[in-house]
Amino acid sequence: MITWPVSRAGEALDALARKSGAGASACQPAAEIPTPPAHVIQAGPKALSHWIEAAALRLGLDCEPEEIRYVNADRRIESAAPALIRCSEDRLLALLGPDTVIAPDLSVRRVGREAIRAELCLEAEGPRVKEVEALLEATGIPRRRWRKARAALLQTRLATVPVGYCWLLRLPPGTNFWQQLKHARVPRGLAGLAAAYLAQYLLWLLGWAIIGMGALQGRLDRGLLIAWGLLLATLVPLRAAVTWLQGRVAITASGLLKERLLEGALRLHPDEIRNEGAGQLLGRVIESEALESLALSGGFLALVSLIELAAASVVLAAGAGGIAHALLLLGWIGFALLLARRYYASESLWTDARLWLTHDLVERMAGHRTRLVQEPREHWHAVEDQALDRYLELSRRVDKTAARLMAIVPRGWLLVGVAALAPAFLSKSSSTGMAIGLGGVLLAYSAFSRLAAGLWNLVDARIAWKQVAPLYNAAARGETPGSSVLAAAAPSENQAVLEASDLTFRYQGRPEPVLRRCSLTVSAGDRILLEGPSGGGKSTLASLLCGTIRPDSGLLLAGGLDRQSLGANGWLRRVAAAPQFHENHVLTGTFAFNLLLGRHGWTEPSDFEEAESICRELGLGPLLEKMPAGMLQMVGESGWQLSHGEASRLYVARALLQGSDVLIFDESFAALDPENLRTAVNCVLDRAPALLVIAHP
Repeated sequence: MITWPVSRAGEALDALARKSGAGASACQPAAEIPTPPAHVIQAGPKALSHWIEAAALRLGLDCEPEEIRYVNADRRIESAAPALIRCSEDRLLALLGPDTVIAPDLSVRRVGREAIRAELCLEAEGPRVKEVEALLEATGIPRRRWRKARAALLQTRLATVPVGYCWLLRLPPGTNFWQQLKHARVPRGLAGLAAAYLAQYLLWLLGWAIIGMGALQGRLDRGLLIAWGLLLATLVPLRAAVTWLQGRVAITASGLLKERLLEGALRLHPDEIRNEGAGQLLGRVIESEALESLALSGGFLALVSLIELAAASVVLAAGAGGIAHALLLLGWIGFALLLARRYYASESLWTDARLWLTHDLVERMAGHRTRLVQEPREHWHAVEDQALDRYLELSRRVDKTAARLMAIVPRGWLLVGVAALAPAFLSKSSSTGMAIGLGGVLLAYSAFSRLAAGLWNLVDARIAWKQVAPLYNAAARGETPGSSVLAAAAPSENQAVLEASDLTFRYQGRPEPVLRRCSLTVSAGDRILLEGPSGGGKSTLASLLCGTIRPDSGLLLAGGLDRQSLGANGWLRRVAAAPQFHENHVLTGTFAFNLLLGRHGWTEPSDFEEAESICRELGLGPLLEKMPAGMLQMVGESGWQLSHGEASRLYVARALLQGSDVLIFDESFAALDPENLRTAVNCVLDRAPALLVIAHP
């Protein structure tokens, strides 16, 4: 038996975390992961999914739910591990590798992909296998071809049939980055890359040493040439290995970095970017891309150049110049670092100016219509000209320092290295020693060319890091995972669904609090209208209630539980909000994607039906009929353009579809005309379990 009962899902998760080396499970006893309650198991896949995700968070793992269809079962088995797979109503598979599972007795078993696939697809294939075999018998297909024919027919008939549910277990993007790299085996790849390059370089040196010694001794016989040819042939697979390892390490590391930066962007506090314009945010995005490419390319070049410089120092020490020649090489490395430091200073100033120009350009483009109407024409480019003059001056400086770094470091070494051989030449040292010394100079010249390029890239990456660091560091802000049992529990019948007591909140840098000792109780079925003047703290209260910001003091409960007990995901499932229009967005994607953005886990046909029903109740039926692809129409910046009223109702539908206990709408109906307003409000009143609407008086 390789499958687990659903009631032991917590133990299966814990075993996967331990055996895969991921998560914080290694330091926790298994008793801390409880069994899923009976009502969760009986409620269906989505309720169990919520419980599994909360339990995975307690183990320090990210859990991504996914539905497995028959057509992609093989591909999912190949790439899912480590993962928990629900292959039937009451059985789970703990997938540790493409062909490896953890059995209920905690043993690791290699059972093969066919056995795993058979277990996963058993319920879907069972009723149809006899039918397909009868068809094959009737058509007279030879039995030796039955296996392939049966597989092809089942693939055609069952392609879109769901065969199970999968929960992919991964380290969270905010985990210590070195731990993520180790788990992805990046250090092992780097070690293999260094070893392969070192072997390639040594073989290359050995090949030229054979040719050089033969030429100096005047005997280039056939044996030496064959040995040289064999060494060169050996370099081909080593070069291929270096290229493959470099690509694998680069793709893995860059993927992990992108995930972390995206996680950091999502975890940034609104106050941290409130004063940044679109241009500054765009500059950060540009610098994050630069950091990824420059750091990896610069790191590889620096690693390769250090290997080559180490080999060159050995060759120089063995040549006519001796140890002094090798020490000169070390001194020239220090000189290269000094030039890199000067380049860093000028490049840093130039980058600041470039990012400011980017910010200024984007802001002026966004405000073009206002400038066109209100700003005198003669003032349109006054500030731009001054900024461009400064940018050009800084560009000249950075070009000079970059040219010195790229030209003086390798070419200067060539002059200095050859000049250092002059005493040996004047003293008439042996030709062999002179040849070795000259060869060492040429080897170091090639290494310094790579070192200069590597330092250039690393300096640029270090400067880009200043812009990206806030995103990188924000990813490490952990959320309390909460209790999987409490998160799955439903509020009691008489319990208030949302309760705020003595909430106080002050924005950073402001002496007076926006809210002082604010209290509010929302019970099931309540319909609350909150009115007040602009700047009175209505939106701040909404942000506090939905968990976007934290109060400085006071108590906030959802269903009698605080945020620490529920965890971030548990809180968001109980309280949903539609922020003000300027803080809400239509993302580039299908209309259905934007509607179901708040739905957790996989989507089912019933989700699409419910989404379309809500849209029609909100008065969006004509829009759905007008869009060529209906619910699957692409919308957003590069898609179908929605009016303000249509976008507002999309935001309302998105909040309703989250299925939360409390819905908060902040100025969500302000862009609607009276008729659409009446339609939308009636829909919300009919569907919202509890409602808080914020509006101007």
